[in-house]
Amino acid sequence: MTAAGDDLEKLGKALAAEHAVLFAYGLLGARTSGRLRERMSAAYDAHRARRDQLRSSITSRGGRPVEPEASYQLPFIPSNATLAADLAVRLEAGVTAAYLELAAAQDVKLRRYAALAMQESVTRSYAFRPAQPAAFPGMPQAATPPASPPPGG
Repeated sequence: MTAAGDDLEKLGKALAAEHAVLFAYGLLGARTSGRLRERMSAAYDAHRARRDQLRSSITSRGGRPVEPEASYQLPFIPSNATLAADLAVRLEAGVTAAYLELAAAQDVKLRRYAALAMQESVTRSYAFRPAQPAAFPGMPQAATPPASPPPGG
């Protein structure tokens, strides 16, 4: 695959992730209220803007943007504000992972775009659940901890 084709594929994956996140935030906005709903709406608007930018970028490179699915499988349907915030954190982690792949694009402008998108997603995640973010957001977690060196050296 050519470098341009590889970049288009990465853009398509990021766009597909944005479609899925928009679907989920639509559901979350309908299931929340007050300040949490305002944050969900702001996240929805930010992801919608990213989606539109990705579509434009794909089209300008001669590609065809992927279309959204009719529905998406969510890991769970939140029944309260705490679970809604938990799902929002998972959504942001998922889209961060998609942008992590785009950060390996050949085009330096796309790498910068991806890095900024990841930064925004991690910041939004923190707004929903203030906790120490992962050292490398978007990277898969290790299944087992790394082996410790033997004592004494």
